[in-house]
Amino acid sequence: MNNNKIKIVFMGTPDFSVPALRLLHSKYTIEAVVTSADKPKGRGLQLLPSPVKIEAVKLNIPVLQPVSLKDPEFVSSISMIQPDIIVVIAFKILPKDIYTQAKIASFNVHGSLLPKYRGAAPINWAIINGDRRSGLTSFLLKEIVDTGDMLLKRELKLPENCTAGDLYEMLMPIAAEIAVSTCELIVSGEYKPLPQDDEIASPAPKLFKENCRINWNQNAEIVKNYIHGTSPFPGSWTEYDGQRVKLFRMVNTSKVIGKPGEFLIDSNHFYIQCSDHCLSVVELQMPGRKQMKCSDFISGFRGAKTGIFV
Repeated sequence: MNNNKIKIVFMGTPDFSVPALRLLHSKYTIEAVVTSADKPKGRGLQLLPSPVKIEAVKLNIPVLQPVSLKDPEFVSSISMIQPDIIVVIAFKILPKDIYTQAKIASFNVHGSLLPKYRGAAPINWAIINGDRRSGLTSFLLKEIVDTGDMLLKRELKLPENCTAGDLYEMLMPIAAEIAVSTCELIVSGEYKPLPQDDEIASPAPKLFKENCRINWNQNAEIVKNYIHGTSPFPGSWTEYDGQRVKLFRMVNTSKVIGKPGEFLIDSNHFYIQCSDHCLSVVELQMPGRKQMKCSDFISGFRGAKTGIFV
């Protein structure tokens, strides 16, 4: 079948989805892009479009921004397009009335090696749990989220001290490649979806800023993985003297300085004690300031050199 005759509806919102939209557009006809509504941001609460909408406008692709995916008008608009394939990357949960509109198939590209890490934050939980490998899975949509039969997988090894932000950046171009490869597989008709094993599935629930307080009573490896798994968003935090400090990147040390939560700042390091030994801060954000490297923080720091985080 001629790729130019394949009609695709693409659904996504964040910058993670943009490379896939761009690559798919170079090979197929994207009839419409579905993305989230413009959101107020900044001090002026100016309405700003999603990264996917910005890219779609550049590519002259029609954009749909439904308030509700169950809106009959939106359902009708997808039906009128008569898409052959619906591609979903980093978007909302689609109702059955939408994903069944595809003549051939509707699929999602998910940020884990399914059935591991079903849910909204697979990249974060892979780092939090100290995984050494991660990847992406494309799968056919069905009513229960992230449970559809699998089509393709791409696996990669994680570098030492990888954060969720690092992994996010690593997976973006791979997501684009797997999206195109999955479309090619579907168009060929020569694919055999592989059912997921529900017995080995694991959850990856959304993380919220208020729940990301660091527990210094855990060992250093667990604490480091948690900090890295929530970096840069929603961001792990701890408190000193009633002020919240965010930590984004740490390294292990063999140093021991006291009880969990105690810190020591010298001319080169910012140590924080865990249950076994210290972590050394690499990147942080002090109250009212931007995220910075620890070396820059230390060079301008004039406060207490010791204390305890709670």
